[in-house]
Amino acid sequence: MKGDAEGVLPSLPPADRASGPTRGDGRFPVAWLHISAPRHGTPTATSTCLCGWDRSATGHGKVHALIAAHTAHRDTCPLRTNQEGRAAA
Repeated sequence: MKGDAEGVLPSLPPADRASGPTRGDGRFPVAWLHISAPRHGTPTATSTCLCGWDRSATGHGKVHALIAAHTAHRDTCPLRTNQEGRAAA
């Protein structure tokens, strides 16, 4: 391939590179919750979603509230909800 170092093979065959990942059942992560609670320190958390949801919190009470909001976001996220089911309901 043009631009590849001589003698170095690409990690994927040419047919698989253009189509993207094909292994697994088609699921992929959409949202992440990261919590840091150092011993004798102030806990922090961030909640991020591919839909644009991006929140952070510092302190015990606010981190617990963010965990609840992250969990509730699953039901309202446009990337996770079934649009067909919502119209029928």
